[in-house]
Amino acid sequence: MVKVIKCSDVNYVRAGRTIISNLNWEVDSSDRWIIIGPNGAGKSTILKMLALLDYPSSGTVELLGKRLGRVDINELRPSIGVVTSESARRIPAGEKALNVVMTAAYGVSGRWNEYYDELDEKRALRVMSEWGVDSLAERSFGTLSDGEKKRTLIARAVMTDPELLLLDEPAASIDLGGREELVKTLSGFASSPFSPAMVMVTHHVEEIPPGFTHALLLNKDGSVLAQGSINEVVTGENLSNLFGVRLGVHQLNGRFSASAI
Repeated sequence: MVKVIKCSDVNYVRAGRTIISNLNWEVDSSDRWIIIGPNGAGKSTILKMLALLDYPSSGTVELLGKRLGRVDINELRPSIGVVTSESARRIPAGEKALNVVMTAAYGVSGRWNEYYDELDEKRALRVMSEWGVDSLAERSFGTLSDGEKKRTLIARAVMTDPELLLLDEPAASIDLGGREELVKTLSGFASSPFSPAMVMVTHHVEEIPPGFTHALLLNKDGSVLAQGSINEVVTGENLSNLFGVRLGVHQLNGRFSASAI
């Protein structure tokens, strides 16, 4: 298996506070990882480093065989798809959804003077169809619901056939129907052997799509509580220790749920 991510003794310290502590973690090309932890545990900080937006204070981060700090990040960026809350804020509200997806080819947030041919548009529409937003192609981004925006942004992120897809709480702020639609689509994508390696941050086990294979649990102090196969890691005992509340974890049809006991 190709090591898409390799973190070795990674520490991240800011303003005297340790946010990530001694992270050793590897992700293969066929892996789909969930990162779970309480607020302030460093989940989004890890994603920032993987998205080439920040660097560790010590230790090494290797992405697609290239070490951060020793590689031109512009060389790596096209191979990494990223969807965060910041992604949505960078998109002009008046931009057509089709252009939101299509402009990924140039790494820009709004249509300007780039050239696109018929094949570019057909590919964008095909990707949008896979994520259930092709009917929104002519709608302006600002008029879409939160769920529609998230699926459009994921379509944009996979438009360039990345080798790694990073998702930061994709179901946040979405209503129940929108969440279930997104989880179903993510599950289908994660289950495909042709999809890239995936890392998804979430606060809720109910948002874990079937097809995800591994989990990384982060303590409040940024240390790792557990990591490995999702069924061995996402347990009542581990989540109880993680959140300081006695929790029971159940699975039904590949979906997790948790409740206090």
